[in-house]
Amino acid sequence: MADDKSEGFALTSDKIRERLRAHGRRFFANDNIHDVIEPGELKSLEDEVADKLKGVFDSLVIDTAHDHNTQDSARRVARMYLNEVFAGRYQPPPDVTEFPNISHLNELMIVGPITVRSACSHHLCPIMGRIWVGVMPNEHSNLIGLSKYARIAEWIMSRPQIQEEAITQMAAYLVDRVKPDGVAIVMEADHFCMHWRGVRDNGSKMVNSVMRGAFLKNADLRREFLALVNLKD
Repeated sequence: MADDKSEGFALTSDKIRERLRAHGRRFFANDNIHDVIEPGELKSLEDEVADKLKGVFDSLVIDTAHDHNTQDSARRVARMYLNEVFAGRYQPPPDVTEFPNISHLNELMIVGPITVRSACSHHLCPIMGRIWVGVMPNEHSNLIGLSKYARIAEWIMSRPQIQEEAITQMAAYLVDRVKPDGVAIVMEADHFCMHWRGVRDNGSKMVNSVMRGAFLKNADLRREFLALVNLKD
């Protein structure tokens, strides 16, 4: 961007933050910021993150200079964060082919279970789970292919997330893209911030749902969706 006022900043992250602030944009952990990242800056971010992670290893008193297991760990972790587990922050939304609802479909559709992977915003521990998506289309809806629901879920989940916010983001995105009468999402997940640390409880899962439009207003439709999701367990 020619007017981003980023000249003079030493770090790539500073330049990106300045652009976001100049446009009044927030940059929370689960926000997508791909549109303010310029060509070549992701590689510069990788270098910057790797350098800072090297400092983390040093502060943990790990001898990365001589320990063959951790010599390249800072670079590997930086690459993993930017290109894999948090890629949904830095990449554009997936291409979604839309089809007109020629047949005027207006019956409940359910997609799932879709396997999802994310990371808890609090400890960056894995969240591993699955989601079911219910869509109530109308004659004006834009229908999308089944695989695209998985692509959208991956894009939204590949960020530091809180489960409740993640499915709310996905519901909002689907309402905007599909324009249905209603959207419903149920997510069930294991949180390794409970399994790996803290109480270290391996049996607990979190299940939550979000309802929009017809699913919120029509109790019979909501019950039908939840009953069918239970059959898919």
